[in-house]
Amino acid sequence: MLCSKIQARSSAWFGSLSTRPLTKRFYAAASEEALKKTGLYDFHVQHGGKMVPFAGYSMPVQYANMGMLASHHHTREKASIFDVSHMLQTRVVGKDRQKFFETLVVADLQNLPEGQGTLSVFTNEQGGIIDDTIIMQQKDHLYVVSNAACADKDLAHIRKHLANFQNQGGDVDLHVIDDHSLIAIQGPKAAAALQELVGKDLDDFGFMHGRFMEVANVPCHIARSGYTGEDGFELSVPTSEIVNITAKLLANPDVELAGLGARDSLRLEAGLCLYGNDLDDTTTPVEAGLTWTIAKSRRATGGFLGAEHILPQIKGGVSRRRIGLVVEGSPARAGAEILSKDGEVIGKVTSGCPSPCLKKNIAMGYVKNGFHKKGTELNVKVRNKSNNAIITKMPFVEAHYHK
Repeated sequence: MLCSKIQARSSAWFGSLSTRPLTKRFYAAASEEALKKTGLYDFHVQHGGKMVPFAGYSMPVQYANMGMLASHHHTREKASIFDVSHMLQTRVVGKDRQKFFETLVVADLQNLPEGQGTLSVFTNEQGGIIDDTIIMQQKDHLYVVSNAACADKDLAHIRKHLANFQNQGGDVDLHVIDDHSLIAIQGPKAAAALQELVGKDLDDFGFMHGRFMEVANVPCHIARSGYTGEDGFELSVPTSEIVNITAKLLANPDVELAGLGARDSLRLEAGLCLYGNDLDDTTTPVEAGLTWTIAKSRRATGGFLGAEHILPQIKGGVSRRRIGLVVEGSPARAGAEILSKDGEVIGKVTSGCPSPCLKKNIAMGYVKNGFHKKGTELNVKVRNKSNNAIITKMPFVEAHYHK
């Protein structure tokens, strides 16, 4: 695989990636006392996790036995476990659950097959993205996972519209799943590692599907999904059993723990957005290159918040677009200006880092419409220098989702 071939050469070039502090890029300062802890906090500390503030939680950015670069390569080559218990898990119930939730997101939930999931976005009245979310259709409920940093905002938004819907006679309710933790096991060896604990062949378990299964005799919800571009699974596990399940997965010699640092470089190589950087409530799905999340039936009927702003953009176009860049010289970070070759400021970088697999600096950002085509040569201002850049198709690294 590509990572294997360049790992030795890239170690020198990326040497600083595994040692220099990246916490300023990801995390806001917070007192240790004010931070929440996941059910795996003590487990992380015992395994050498370097804990940092993230979305109100104390989370591992990396581990003593493996830096960010090594974790990145290990995930691409074998399998890694990520603690994502800080994310918001909810269950939407009632016979009108699909109808209600379709007023908040752009997905077609009424025609989503049971056991299947979809990426969608919550939108506001102006068409901006409140958050991105994964929604799984189960027999008697919707299982919804959304971002930790948006948890309070998301819940307030859903509950506000839920009350209005209920007052009009709608049969729907929302339950926060606060007794389950969430871990992701990602990488080409993830299925084999998990299969040892479920005792069932996972080959027919499709990408973006969810099932209730026992893992080491513990009832769990498993989704074949993730945030790395690799095959993998996200396991919703009773918090009372999360250390037990994580330890059993980690006992596999192909599996290691990985933190937020590797998770960020992996998702950027995969061309996946980070809310708060690449998406926000002033950005529409069309501007963000997420038009594909708007179901055909929803394009015809609308019915979601901001539809009157979003739907005309599909045919009429937008003034800015999300793009991928390969940047020469020093890495471009969030906030760096993107310039045309004539020196006009045409946008800004929203995420950027050195790509361990490509041995190039990659970035994501927004530019004025007309400058967004693949192969367009631009400049990015980094440390008062104008570095050459070229627009590149995303994902930067080929995805390996299970088919």
